[in-house]
Formats: sequence, structure tokens, C-alpha cells
Amino acid sequence: EVTVNYRYGLPVVTLTLPTRGERCQFTIKPMVVTVGAFLQDVQREDKGIEKAEVFARDGSKVSDATLMEVLLMNDFKLVINSKTYSVSSPKKGTLSSEHATEMEDIKSLVHRLFVAIHIEDHQVRKERELLQKLEYLKEQLLPLEQMKDRIADSADAKTSRLLWVGLALMSTQGGALAWLTWWVYSWDIMEPVTYFITYGSAMAFYAYFVLTKQDYVYPHAKDRQFLHYFYRKSKSQRFNVQQYNKLKDDLAEAEESLRRLRQPLQLRLPIQQINDKD
Repeated sequence: EVTVNYRYGLPVVTLTLPTRGERCQFTIKPMVVTVGAFLQDVQREDKGIEKAEVFARDGSKVSDATLMEVLLMNDFKLVINSKTYSVSSPKKGTLSSEHATEMEDIKSLVHRLFVAIHIEDHQVRKERELLQKLEYLKEQLLPLEQMKDRIADSADAKTSRLLWVGLALMSTQGGALAWLTWWVYSWDIMEPVTYFITYGSAMAFYAYFVLTKQDYVYPHAKDRQFLHYFYRKSKSQRFNVQQYNKLKDDLAEAEESLRRLRQPLQLRLPIQQINDKD
């Protein structure tokens, strides 16, 4: 009761509608129509059809996203409501190699035209999704950014105070050594003292390298101390640094995707070198 014939190069599925009892023909565009779309057309034609499915010969269900071109390559079973129909796919004539190449070229051209027609709609839809994602990420980041700025300001202030305290201690040490050298003792007495102070400072710098695996460079030491204060303050304020970094990474990724999407498509044409003949 279900037959498949080719007319004008297109497959025509003929079946009897269960409710109306009429024979109905469905012309299929195999390269465009999917199994789900075909079943929807059948159910739309007969409102009494409650369930329509397609199964392969081995009994496995065929996905609705499968193209009819793939389905019609082999026999299959069509289940309408509770009745099963065995459908035999007719074998198409063997195409010559030249005709087959032309058909492949036509399929490729149709695919490129389809993509060119629908790419603008896809870009608009994708851009809308990215804009919504950006808005959501910015809303999530706003309170975290405010808290992060307050913690960073506090850590920067503590780091600056520590640097000024270090400068004050060094100035005090220099003044004390000068006073002991010129007013209290002589250079002969203070020279060993200054030597051991210098050697102790070198030991302290070496200990810093052993602990941190970094040279004692003032900008790096300042940044390290800033991060120490920042993470300690973040823990006390319950600021989730991992969540903040993840949101920032997601925001940067979304902005980069939006930037690439908005870039105009560039058509790259091959450069042909033309040799002038005398």
C-alpha cells in the first residue's frame, strides 16, 4: 500500500491515508527534506494519524534528522498508528561517470547557495545570542568588579605603606651608622659592623630566592606583596577569585566571538600570473 516511484528525477511516495481512505502522493526533495519533515507532512494531511515513525530493516528507528536521500537508498518500514508498511525503494538507473560528476557539482552548488542565502540570518541570530550572553556576564561581574576594586585599593594602600616603612628603616639605619662612625666610634670599629650588615642583607636576598624561586627585583617583590595582601583580604571578604576569573575569561571569549562575527567576509581570489608574450 506504500509505493515509491521516481517522476522527473524526484521520488514520489504514495500511501493510503488511514482516516480518509484516499491514496495520497508526496513528492520528496531528497537533498532538502528530512524524515521528520516527511512524517509531519503525512500527519498534516490526515489529522487522524496520531503516530508516524520510520524504522530500518533491522528494526532500528531512523532519526528525524536523516535526509530522505539517505533513507531511500535502502528498504525501510513505515509505521502509521499501529500498522506497519514495508516499503521497497526502487533502484535508480546507473549514472555515467560524467553525469555523476555533474550531479555532485550541482549538489555542491545548491549547498553553497543555501549557505549564502541563510548565512545572514544565522549571523543575526548568533549575534543576538552573543549580545544576550555579554549582558548576562556583565550583570554577574558588576558586583564582583566593585568588590574587587575595593580589595585592590586596600591591598595597594598596604603595599605602599610597607614600601615607605622600608625606606624609613633604611634611612634610619644609614643615619645610625653615620652617627656611630663620625661621632661615637671611628671607621676602624664600624667597618666590620657594616660588612656584617651587608653580608646579612645578601643572605636575606638569597633566602628570598630560595623561598620564591625569583630574584629580588623591586617591582616583582612589590607585586608579590600586593597579591599576598589581595588574597588575604579576599578570603576575609569572601570574594571568589576563581569565579571572577572564569567570568572574565567567558566575557573575553564572547567579545572575541562577537568581533569575529562582525568582521566582513573577505573573498580570497587566486592570483594568476599572466606572462606577456612578445
